[in-house]
Amino acid sequence: MKNLNRVHLGSLRAVEAVGRLGSLKGAAAELGVTPGAISQQIRKAEEQLGLILFERRPKGLTLTSMGESILVPLNHGFSELSSAVHHATQKQNNTLTLSVAPVFAGKWLVWRLQDFNRKHPDIRIRVEATNFLTTPGHDDIDACIRVGTGPWPDVKAAKLVDHRIFPVCSPAFASVLQSPSDLSRVPIIRDQGEMFSWNNWLEPNGLDDTLLKEGPSFSDGSLCLDAAIAGQGVFLAWETLASDALKARQIIAPFPGRYPTGFAYWLITAGHEKPAQMLQDLEHWLREELGKLG
Repeated sequence: MKNLNRVHLGSLRAVEAVGRLGSLKGAAAELGVTPGAISQQIRKAEEQLGLILFERRPKGLTLTSMGESILVPLNHGFSELSSAVHHATQKQNNTLTLSVAPVFAGKWLVWRLQDFNRKHPDIRIRVEATNFLTTPGHDDIDACIRVGTGPWPDVKAAKLVDHRIFPVCSPAFASVLQSPSDLSRVPIIRDQGEMFSWNNWLEPNGLDDTLLKEGPSFSDGSLCLDAAIAGQGVFLAWETLASDALKARQIIAPFPGRYPTGFAYWLITAGHEKPAQMLQDLEHWLREELGKLG
């Protein structure tokens, strides 16, 4: 291992993170430093190795052929290091670190964790709320809950429940929404980061999105829901986002019908590890709770 003396471990870690995540910003968020610091570490690694690992382009960094050739062994090496640190620092082996999207965490998960804690008092859940697609096995992440089509390589992906959507609005809007075609009469709240289209809901009702008016838009689904609660228009919501607001009568679903987007919720764990009993308990609980959405 003497050749490791030629390059700083931190520089190699920056190379691996950028190569895996595809951006300086993503690597900086994962490693807890600035994008500028990541860029400096990459330059240091290239100088110490005497190689060009990334091409600098206007849209960001792209791996060279040499960079691609070392990325897989770097992935494997840092995954092994992460696993070693994880096993060395586990608190009585009773902590599960779960990576989830912030909207899912804030609008659904945290309100139900008390039930999990009551049913499994011997398991401690630590939630990492992030939009970056962290891979289990990296940075002490034991499992992820993600929305997608699946499956994915090198991980185990257990489908939990289909992702379904439906319009929601404040009770004040209900009087002008007698049928789906009445959506043409109201402002439409749009989520700039949505993965689906209004047509997923409109087409089963014999309509399309050309009838929709303009309205406020936001970069986050929870802000869109808040705008609907505030009476700013109609929002195409999904079940984990809107279920509690519906129960509290902050919003209503003016029409019947919840339609799938083609996506689903998945519990993702490391592909090379046999699921521990704690992960099985978590999966069973998630299925039970998400099953109540319908």
